[in-house]
Amino acid sequence: MTFETTFPVWNKLNSSQQSKLLNTLITRKVEKGTIIHNGMMHCTGLILVKSGQLRAYMISPEGREITLYRLFDYDMCLFSGYCIMRSIEFEVIVEAEKDTELWVIPSEIYKSIMDESADVANFTNEIMGTRFTNVMWLIEQIMWKSLDKRLAAFLIEETKIEESNKLNTTHENIANHLGSHREVITRMLRHFQNEGIVKLSRGLIEIVDEDKLYSLVDE
Repeated sequence: MTFETTFPVWNKLNSSQQSKLLNTLITRKVEKGTIIHNGMMHCTGLILVKSGQLRAYMISPEGREITLYRLFDYDMCLFSGYCIMRSIEFEVIVEAEKDTELWVIPSEIYKSIMDESADVANFTNEIMGTRFTNVMWLIEQIMWKSLDKRLAAFLIEETKIEESNKLNTTHENIANHLGSHREVITRMLRHFQNEGIVKLSRGLIEIVDEDKLYSLVDE
């Protein structure tokens, strides 16, 4: 896939705008675990995922992480180009969860095109609305859902992403996604194991009763 076929509003741009994008576009390949954007320390630019998987998250003053949303093939991250949106004043970190290939559009280039093109401005607003909807959904989950239900939902999501009932992950990693502590997640997973829902081993969680997991989420 090329940038031209992946960027959603490419055909809405004039030839000058298309040339400006292609001449300044940065292609990057990053390994799993790479921090691509580190909050408000720098304005990375807008990220478009060609292939791979990214995680956008925040860190509390106490050092606890929580995942805001994830980015998959052809998804776009605006928060990495926060400097074009002056009203954004919270720090989002973007990390590669898998080896990833991506394009970076310099923020000043994107802003100049957005100022010229109503189609790009509307597209940007749609993405921003989607991301804030994701964050509001997360807040609702934290406020109204118990941790066991959130953990069950996370495990279900992971099986869909990995297309496997065997998840190569750690309790620490799950805690970071859910904004919890490793010890709490370990206790909860052991409870799930006692209930016959999962089987635990070092670095591996196997879902052995998917129906029970779904029932827990739906209760």
